Amino acid sequence: MAADKVATTAVQPAAALKYRVYATRIGLVGGITANGHTVRTRDHFAALPTRRGLSPRNTGDYTVKVCTTNGSRCEYAPVWDVGPWNTRDDWWNPASIRENWKDLPRGLPEAQAAYQNGYNGGRDQFGRTVRNPAGLDLADGTFWDGLRLTDNAWVDVTLLWTGGGARAVVGSGPLNLRAGASTSYASRGLAATYAHVPVQCYVTGQRIAGTYRTTTRGYRLVGGNYVSHAYLSSIYGGTVPRC
Repeated sequence: MAADKVATTAVQPAAALKYRVYATRIGLVGGITANGHTVRTRDHFAALPTRRGLSPRNTGDYTVKVCTTNGSRCEYAPVWDVGPWNTRDDWWNPASIRENWKDLPRGLPEAQAAYQNGYNGGRDQFGRTVRNPAGLDLADGTFWDGLRLTDNAWVDVTLLWTGGGARAVVGSGPLNLRAGASTSYASRGLAATYAHVPVQCYVTGQRIAGTYRTTTRGYRLVGGNYVSHAYLSSIYGGTVPRC
């Protein structure tokens, strides 16, 4: 009798948490962020209203993927500052972990609840009247160049450290996210320097001479965009297969 066949299923990395939140522009060129970074003109980073998602300076330990709601533009940006409105609102965590506002639904920033529903008397943790529902701040380069926003807007934000799988570290950016593994493909956004981007697989594409190497290898990211290995400082978190 033939041996029984055993069905096998590939284990997929855990998907990172994704929410739609309102984003505002940071500005504040010349100011100092919560991790000690001096804000530059057209800078590329993000801010969340808690230190629980704050990267040390010049790292992307905590990186977000921020996209326009139609998905036409995205940017991977390290979280380097704390805000807007609150400083102890890790709104993506469940009530058992969330530092404050434990009665709010997971994924709902306190500022949004205050602005839209009058939560906490319409005020933030400091007693200020909340004037917009923002749960995310974006540096000017991320806002204008990465997403090409012209005003504060709703965006889709993925909290990448909450997922699994292989990651690439952008060593030289902002790096174009392209529709294919060649500069002939359209840019769909940017990946900031130090951002940790989730890698799905690799392909052979255009030969690129970059900051770290000259190579034909391109990586398809989770979500479908491509980046060249020429500008990536390292890969970690797992084996990357050929596409």
